[in-house]
Amino acid sequence: MGSTTNTADPVTITGKVQTEEDRALQEELRQRGPLPVHIAIIMDGNGRWAQQQGKRRVVGHYEGVESVRDITEACVQLGIPYLTLYTFSTENWQRPASEVNALMQLLVKTIRREKTRLLENGVQLRVLGEMAQLPPVCQAELEQAVQETARNDRLVLTLALSYSGRWEILQAVRTLARRVQEGALRPEDIDEATFAAALPGAGLPDPDLLIRTGGEFRVSNFLLWQIAYTELYITDVYWPAFRRRQLYEAIRSYQNRERRFGRIYTSDTNGTE
Repeated sequence: MGSTTNTADPVTITGKVQTEEDRALQEELRQRGPLPVHIAIIMDGNGRWAQQQGKRRVVGHYEGVESVRDITEACVQLGIPYLTLYTFSTENWQRPASEVNALMQLLVKTIRREKTRLLENGVQLRVLGEMAQLPPVCQAELEQAVQETARNDRLVLTLALSYSGRWEILQAVRTLARRVQEGALRPEDIDEATFAAALPGAGLPDPDLLIRTGGEFRVSNFLLWQIAYTELYITDVYWPAFRRRQLYEAIRSYQNRERRFGRIYTSDTNGTE
């Protein structure tokens, strides 16, 4: 998908005007090195943040929505074309029913409230995961938002909902197995490109940067195929406290790294493997 950006646009998703200080920070990032094309985030720590505040866990989820707004807005302004958020995993269905219900209600309220702002800011919404597992009202709200934002081209915002990396890989395996069974594909013709094209998330570039908030050092069944050579950034900051300044720190860390993709880049080899 092509992407057009307008970094001079001062209007934000939250309706506030971007400060000159923030503009300067973003320009500094653009000048110091390449920005990641695709950022993926494991948004962890909502419940722990709320408990630290002496509040119910669900309060952390509501505050986490504010972080989603701010990070999405910052990515639009920076000109980053792809952002994928691990919103609800297949394992999350095992949480207490009261928390799951509150999360689903929050999802519906958020989509309804933010849809106009997504349209105004050129954000295209996509969903990756087992949509059929979501409550019908969630499915309806998401499908409508996906359709209404389909032409937007400043940022592709993908919500991983009822998602797991193993589920996605199994879906690809089943798709390819059916094609082989139908005679449309030979097993020996299955390569990495063929497999990647069969994934439910096909069409999105592999993430350049995976951010995990909350301090845990694991990938939690997220984008297992796609993150083979993704740069990882772990922060102790809980998701409700993770805002654009923390995003900028993650991007700076990414820019300081040498991405070799298994190859060797040194003066001795002149950039050859």
